[in-house]
Amino acid sequence: MARFKVGVQIRPQHCSMSQLREAWRAAEDLGVDTIWNWDHFFPLYGDPDGAHYECWTMLAALAADTSRVRFGPLVACNSYRNPDLLADMARTVDEISEGRLVLGLGAGWFERDYTEFGYEFGTAGDRLRALGDAVPRIQRRLATQNPPTPHLPLLIGGGGEKVTLRIVAERADLWNDFGSPERYAHKNAVLDEWCAKVGRDPDEIERTTMINADEIDDYDAYLKAGATHIILAWDAPFDPADVERLLANAKD
Repeated sequence: MARFKVGVQIRPQHCSMSQLREAWRAAEDLGVDTIWNWDHFFPLYGDPDGAHYECWTMLAALAADTSRVRFGPLVACNSYRNPDLLADMARTVDEISEGRLVLGLGAGWFERDYTEFGYEFGTAGDRLRALGDAVPRIQRRLATQNPPTPHLPLLIGGGGEKVTLRIVAERADLWNDFGSPERYAHKNAVLDEWCAKVGRDPDEIERTTMINADEIDDYDAYLKAGATHIILAWDAPFDPADVERLLANAKD
């Protein structure tokens, strides 16, 4: 079986900044292909008021601390930043890393982030429409800034079959979703259908999926479902054993 790419999502909750920095340096040394964080303002589980860190500030530090891996947010919430500002932030972080950033985007879903930081939560439809409007605006800004970054890879996360996967087919270089292999296979097929509808070569879109440690042994099922890039969710205290196990499977 062909080697697949391995990534880790280093979750910035219930830990210290020194632990995070040690984790992404360790992940690069172990040989992962990609490192990701997430874009929230509060922990998603465990103590809801536990330690937590902001996405893009972390990414700038990660860019400076590493030298090889590609990295990015999995995924940045479109609602939290003006699209033109987000494009400029991404361009700047990409320059710090000498061209290794992947701009991951999603429509947003965690209501507490919105309400406590003063954003309008609205409906899922509102957030998806905003994402659809923002993506071309971000891409235009990336191409016109000085210096420009017109070819910054774009990942879009989500499995919505009517809107999200259409945007992926039209605009994205990578797609991420999660769930069972059966669910992933179905969403992957829907994405291929959207590619046919919009005239996009489906092989141009890299297929990534995120798994938990208890799903590592199912990696082959995810590959058969269409994934070529498996991202392991990694929580503090960031024990490398699970990362090493996934990497060992990737090299078989």
